[in-house]
Amino acid sequence: MAQFSPIPQAVEFVRLFWFSSAMTLDIETRDQLIETVRRFVRERLVPLEAQVSEDDAVPLDVIDEMRGLGLFGISIPTEYGGLGLTMEEEVLVCLELGNTSPAFRSVIGTTVGIGSQGIVMFGNAAQKTEHLPKLASGEAISSFCLTEPDAGSDAASLKTTAILDGDEYVVNGTKRFITNAANATLFTLLARTDPGTPGSKGISAFVVPADTPGITLGASEKKMGQQGAHICDVAFDDARIPAFCLLGEEGQGFKVAMQVLDRGRIHISAVCTGVAERLIRESVGYARERKQFGEAIGEFQLIQAMIADSQTEYLAAKALVLETARRMDEGHKISMEASCCKLYASEMVGRVADRAVQIFGGAGYVADYGIERFYRDVRIFRLYEGTSQIQQLVIAKNLLRNLET
Repeated sequence: MAQFSPIPQAVEFVRLFWFSSAMTLDIETRDQLIETVRRFVRERLVPLEAQVSEDDAVPLDVIDEMRGLGLFGISIPTEYGGLGLTMEEEVLVCLELGNTSPAFRSVIGTTVGIGSQGIVMFGNAAQKTEHLPKLASGEAISSFCLTEPDAGSDAASLKTTAILDGDEYVVNGTKRFITNAANATLFTLLARTDPGTPGSKGISAFVVPADTPGITLGASEKKMGQQGAHICDVAFDDARIPAFCLLGEEGQGFKVAMQVLDRGRIHISAVCTGVAERLIRESVGYARERKQFGEAIGEFQLIQAMIADSQTEYLAAKALVLETARRMDEGHKISMEASCCKLYASEMVGRVADRAVQIFGGAGYVADYGIERFYRDVRIFRLYEGTSQIQQLVIAKNLLRNLET
């Protein structure tokens, strides 16, 4: 298949028309970028969905095209070679990327989000200069090492240790279900630097080269969905990392993780919303063509009800995610709102996928139409980067602590 030919100089427009005072792209440039991504998704990625699922791999030439479009650097500041998009602009890109198999978005997901944003937010000048340009170009791939066999939702109970020994930290422990670890050149690691301090206060963050001696990878996990996106364990066995790999200050690790996850949750919510849009489009198209009892099933009111419910929920999620992104860009604290986005959008797309299977009937249950693949793919959205139950706790605790009565 021929390579995708983007709108001429679309990515360069992003760099050239950056207005540092407004911290936003001009509307024309932004729209050209979004149109480029939309065409890339529909012309290049959608035709490859079944192949990626079957091969459990995204083709290398597609990844190269993602690099060429600047997709690895959408959230990295322009001074480090990224596109430096605002959160709202990143959401608009993710809405388009959601219109295809989530495995494609996963290729850039950790580098754009949880794998790089700790450096952007808390890294010193040397760390930013060393790592961000390579991440922005896609030369380097990053992963986020937080989850452990006994620490998932309860992230503050993690057991991996990083003990200072001279001018190095000695790291021991295992991280679990780490997305893109097999391809990563860089890890953002959360580890306990003060084993005597329980909970979150003894945790620190590090930027760790993936080729550090003492780091080994487990086998790629066989998953329910999102074939082409890979996860595995990352084990640290007396891995020695220089003290200058510390991200921020000792004891700041939990703060790093939570702020990174705030942005990541908005990002994932936008992807969920984009997937819902794709599923609704597929459902409407099928309802127009499929005939029963002598007429298109789209003429049946119960089918119309499912389509209407899906569209309403999709638009509600889109409005919520865009408004939260704008508030973040304005400098507001949005931890609770980010959790609202993640909770609603991830649960919403699950309902939309379920209705899509129902509208397609038997065809929705077999592989040929791809609806069952999306049904499996979206299930993980309610689990990673904070389960729905964790989002509920975050939302409720914020309200109970802060809401004026």
